[in-house]
Amino acid sequence: MSRTFLTDAFENVKDQVGACGIWCGSCVIGNGTLRELTRRYRQTISDYGLEKWGPKEFDWEEFSKGLASLERLPVCPGCLRGGGRENCEIRACASQRHLDHCAACSIPASCPHAVLLGHMRSGAVAAALFVLPEGAQPAALVKEWTAALKARWPCSVLFSQEMTDR
Repeated sequence: MSRTFLTDAFENVKDQVGACGIWCGSCVIGNGTLRELTRRYRQTISDYGLEKWGPKEFDWEEFSKGLASLERLPVCPGCLRGGGRENCEIRACASQRHLDHCAACSIPASCPHAVLLGHMRSGAVAAALFVLPEGAQPAALVKEWTAALKARWPCSVLFSQEMTDR
């Protein structure tokens, strides 16, 4: 699963910026990092036999179920390919206005979704995701964002040697 899966997951979302302006390539659900890290974490715990000598008061069975659940979490295909929030008001609004994303909107001051959009963007920034600034074009930023993501997380499984050689 890991290298091909992770590479494919990132390639699928690296050029996508949702209608809200959040770059899908920076999302650990969309780029596959969460599933891969969970798989590796579960494997490490198993390899070390941690449940046999770790804290006795810890419920290893429930913990293992939780990790398995996270590992089965489907990788988000990105907002532009049907991922993200179902019935997203922001995506619907951008589509009705024939916009790729809200940063291209000519009437941001009167946006009926300003509160929701602000909440989503501030949450994304707090989670270290990249958000498209007003008036910017995503194509120009994807390369810059990818480099910034690599600089921020140089040891990330997402940017291991096999991936960066592509």
